[in-house]
Amino acid sequence: MNDLSHTPHPPAHDMLDRIANEAIGLGRDIVDIAAALDTLAQAADAQLALLAEARAAAGTVQEANGRVTAGVDQVSQAAEDTMSAVSQAVGQLRQTGAHAQKIAEWVQSVVSRMAEVTETLSEVRAENTEIRSIATQVNILAINAKIEAVRAGDAGRGFAVVAEAINELSRKTANAADGIGTAVGGLSERIDGLRKEAGTISENAAAVLSGASESDTALGQMTESVSRTRSAVQDIAARADTVRQANALFGPAFQRMAGAMELTVKQIDTARGRTNGLIEAGETIVQDAVVMGGSTSDSLLIDFAQTTAGEFGRLLGAAIEEGRITESDLFSQSYAPIPGTNPPQYMAPFTRLTDTLFTPLQESALETDPRVVFCAAVDRQGYLPTHNRKFSQPQSGDPVWNSANCRNRRLFNDRVGLRAGQSTAPFVLQIYRRDMGGGQFVLMKDLSAPIVVRGRHWGGLRIGYKF
Repeated sequence: MNDLSHTPHPPAHDMLDRIANEAIGLGRDIVDIAAALDTLAQAADAQLALLAEARAAAGTVQEANGRVTAGVDQVSQAAEDTMSAVSQAVGQLRQTGAHAQKIAEWVQSVVSRMAEVTETLSEVRAENTEIRSIATQVNILAINAKIEAVRAGDAGRGFAVVAEAINELSRKTANAADGIGTAVGGLSERIDGLRKEAGTISENAAAVLSGASESDTALGQMTESVSRTRSAVQDIAARADTVRQANALFGPAFQRMAGAMELTVKQIDTARGRTNGLIEAGETIVQDAVVMGGSTSDSLLIDFAQTTAGEFGRLLGAAIEEGRITESDLFSQSYAPIPGTNPPQYMAPFTRLTDTLFTPLQESALETDPRVVFCAAVDRQGYLPTHNRKFSQPQSGDPVWNSANCRNRRLFNDRVGLRAGQSTAPFVLQIYRRDMGGGQFVLMKDLSAPIVVRGRHWGGLRIGYKF
C-alpha cells in the first residue's frame, strides 16, 4: 500500500529545473494566446472601422434622403401648380378653339352664300340684257311709227305723240338697263374679290380647325404627362418616407452594435494587458529559477549571451578610449531616416563603428547552437544598427521581402525589442512571434543580456533561436 505522506521529495535543483522548463512552456502557450488576442483585436478594430463607416454611410443616406424629401416636396408642389395651370390653360384653349371653330364655320358658310349671290347676279345680268334688247326693239318700232305718222299727216298726229312717248320710254329703259348692267358688273367684281378673300380665309379657317384639333390632342397628352409626373413624385415621396423610417431604425441599431463592439475591444485590450503581464511573470520565474540554480535547455545559451554581451561592452569602451567615437555619439538616440527605405531604416552616429566591431562576434554566434537564428545588439530604444549578414541585404522594391531580409538599421521598439534593450537584469528570456512581414510570423525565443560600457547601460545583446 502506497503512503503518499512518505513519498520522498525530489531534490530542490530538480524542482527548479522543472519550474523553469514549465515556465518556458507556459510562456509559449501564453504567447500563442496573446497572438490570438492580437488577431482578435485586429478583427474587432476592423469591425469597429466598418461599423463607423456604416454609421457614417447611414448618416449620409439620411441626410441625402432629407434633401430628396425636401426636393420631392418642392417638385410635388410644382407638379400640382403645373397641373392646375395646365388644366386652366387647356380649358381656355379649348374654349377659344370652340369659338374659332364657330368663326371658321361661319366663314365657310359666307363663302357658300357669296357663291349663291354671284349666281343671282349672273341671272340679273342676263335678264337685264334681255331688257336692253327689248328696249332696242321698242325704240326701233317707235321710230318706224313716227315715220308712218308723218306720212299720214293730220290723221297720224296723235299716233306720232304716242310713238314719241314710246321712243322716250325705250331710251330711258335702255339707259336704266345700262346703269343696272354697270352696277351689276361692279357688284359682281366686288363679290368676286370678296369671294376670293373669303376663300383664303376659309382655307385659313380650315387650318385653324385642324391646328385646334392637334393642339387639343397635344394638350391632352401634356395633361396626361403632368398627371403621370405627379403620380411618380408621389411614389418617390412614399419611398423616401420608407427610407427615412428605415434610417430611423438603422441609427440606434448601429449605435448598439458599436457600443457592444467597443466594449468587446476594451475587454480584449484588458485581456491583452493581463496576458502580457503573464508573459513577463513567466519570464521572471525562469530568470529567478536559473539564478537560484535551476537548469534548462537554454542554460548554455544564457551563459554565452552574458559572456558575449560583456565582450561587446569592452569593445565599445576601448573604442571610446582610442578616440574612435565619443561617448555622447555612442549613447546618442538621434536616428536619421535613410531615404527610400521600406520598411524605414536609420543611421545613428555609432552605426559605422558597430558594423566594424559587432559583425565578427555576431557571425560566430550563429555557429554556437543549431537553434540560433540571429545574434544582434540593440540600444535602449530598440535600434538595431548591425545585423547578421544574411539579414543585412540591400533593400528591393518589395517591402515584404525587405521585412524578412533587410533587418539591420531598423527600430524594433516593440515590447520584446524594448525590454531586451532596456533591461538591466543578468538576462531576459522572452518568447515572441517574430514578424517576418506579409502577415508571416515565427514563434521564437529571444534571449538578451545587458551591454554595459564604462559603467553605463548602452543596450542589450539579443540572441533569437527556435524551440
